[in-house]
Amino acid sequence: MSRPVVLIVPGAAALAELYKTFIKAVSEKGYEIEALTLPSVRNAAEANVTPPTMYEDAAAIQSRVAKLADAGKDVILLPHSYGGTPSTQSVEGLSKKEREAKGLPGGIIGLAYMTCLIPELGQPAMSVQASMAPEDKVPMEINEHGWIYFPSIPRLAELSFTDMPKEQGEYWAAKLANHSSASFASPLTYQGFKDVPVSYLVCEHDLTIPPVLQQAGIDMIERITGEKVEVTRIDSDHCAPASDMQKVVDWIVNVVNRFETA
Repeated sequence: MSRPVVLIVPGAAALAELYKTFIKAVSEKGYEIEALTLPSVRNAAEANVTPPTMYEDAAAIQSRVAKLADAGKDVILLPHSYGGTPSTQSVEGLSKKEREAKGLPGGIIGLAYMTCLIPELGQPAMSVQASMAPEDKVPMEINEHGWIYFPSIPRLAELSFTDMPKEQGEYWAAKLANHSSASFASPLTYQGFKDVPVSYLVCEHDLTIPPVLQQAGIDMIERITGEKVEVTRIDSDHCAPASDMQKVVDWIVNVVNRFETA
């Protein structure tokens, strides 16, 4: 029997390239892993189209999961940051349990959140950080087409690539694309964490989604499901797959082993 496929759902403005070295390291351990590029993410030259909503991101996740599941694959979603919201939305109808009940193969067997935005039902991704002081948030601006861009690469690097040397952090920060402002305003309508086991990687050095907000998401899931979330904590920043890769590799390998035997 083949191992589950780990499907990375990137953070806001993040292209699959951010996770390339991490994917290689996990693959070398014998695990299947890939990263999506979400519809809500565009390079600057492409950012004159209508900004997609979170639901379009969720649909893109569902499309890829369905293709993998139809091929007999079990899937573990690995959302990062903003990716937590469309991933949670996307589980609807695609859990392995639901597909088995319909006589279908494969499906989602777990959610492995990595420092994520997980809003309450009926709330959008942007609500998670509403309690943060403006000066503590990543500076963002919205262009005339409704796309988010980052006016200060040094500040973005300081908040999101905190543990990297300054030049390296700014290199990665500059590689982030534009992101749809509409996607942050789309209310969550489905709580997919009720359908599958959940693991959570708390990044204690994260200044973009501080640990207190990560814990609030964990507490919400446990309150709603009545189940304990399997939590791992590491002393890493918001973009740990790039800044502290080996710790994240060790975590996801353990998560896969746990989910595939659950």
